Amino acid sequence: MIELTNRQARQFLLLKHGLLGEYQFTGKQGVLDFVRQVGCIQFDPIDVCGKNAELVLQSRIKGFTKNMLDELLYKDRFLIDYPDKNLAIMPVEDWPYFERYRQAARQHAKRYPEMEVLAEQVRVHIQNHGALCSDDLKLDGHFSWRSAIHWSGGNNTSRSVLEQMYSTGELIIHHKKGTRKYYDIAEKYIQPNLLNASEPLKGELEHHKWRVLRRIGAVGLLWNRASDAWLNIWGLKAEQRNEVFRRLLDEARIVAIAVEQLKDTLYCRTEDLPLIEAVLHNPEPKYRCELIAPLDNLIWDRRLINELFGFDYTWEIYTPAIKRKFGYYVLPLLYGESLIGRAEVIAERKAGTLVVKNIWYENGIRLTKQLRTALNNCFQKFAIFNGCETISTASMDG
Repeated sequence: MIELTNRQARQFLLLKHGLLGEYQFTGKQGVLDFVRQVGCIQFDPIDVCGKNAELVLQSRIKGFTKNMLDELLYKDRFLIDYPDKNLAIMPVEDWPYFERYRQAARQHAKRYPEMEVLAEQVRVHIQNHGALCSDDLKLDGHFSWRSAIHWSGGNNTSRSVLEQMYSTGELIIHHKKGTRKYYDIAEKYIQPNLLNASEPLKGELEHHKWRVLRRIGAVGLLWNRASDAWLNIWGLKAEQRNEVFRRLLDEARIVAIAVEQLKDTLYCRTEDLPLIEAVLHNPEPKYRCELIAPLDNLIWDRRLINELFGFDYTWEIYTPAIKRKFGYYVLPLLYGESLIGRAEVIAERKAGTLVVKNIWYENGIRLTKQLRTALNNCFQKFAIFNGCETISTASMDG
């Protein structure tokens, strides 16, 4: 077992995410390298100052623009939209590892005999007109269902059928316009060796091992306990999780980490041990200031972040306004090795202005000249990312 101080554990996590010291990822290739490193980033369509996936990337990728992600998804097709930790973006080469979910969706579809007639209408429409969204096609009949993978279709028949065909892997998302998804036939865009690959990991245990290892890599450090970091791994209850951790330790694919004053053991992937060495040999990295996405991989386990950083974060977007402590869309604020507060930032794109509506600093944070300079640099970069020319910072002092 490796022993780390709390500070070393925080530094390891931030270094793993490319959030500490110099930027480790640059440009479009950097986007692809980072997504491959973490396995997936969560997608959410709400855009107050950038969508969640874009916010994850802007904090890590030097020179990131939203167009880079769009091109990797819908032009180069190196990335793909598919459920992993809920709605997600992942490398297209990981497609075969989710075949068991598509198989389940195909079995699920058999419960709806009317589905095939409607699916054929979708195929004909795409053949004649190309990629389509649910508004482009009004299907006959009322078809309400619940998806085998993630969504509930509601009463919109066209949307229900498109989402079911997407969950079986027959359709993929061709592109998005705002929050609207356009679908096309998967085989046009995914190479046959990936599209038609059989399930690489036959047994459930092997599949669970792959997914747990992937989630540990997505966060950096995780514990063997109930966590939002395990969301959407079917069948992974405490008993299965215990067995997975035991096997991964036996196979030396993960390493146990004891962190001072932390009751639970943490685990990292064996391949990340060089980062621990880097932390131990470089205790004074260069500081950066970054805005962190609300569904960022770093904070998938909010309880762990509270334990390590002393930072209690709740995304209050679904909290009734009267019960919110902070605001509708508030981002954690990272400075160096600490989460120093949270900021409510709105991109008023028509006016070309980034509005820093409010900043709430954690107790004990002093607004030094160095911190003010770092904040200014952070918001200037964030304004460019959002296509804003001016910044309104009336409440920079919190």
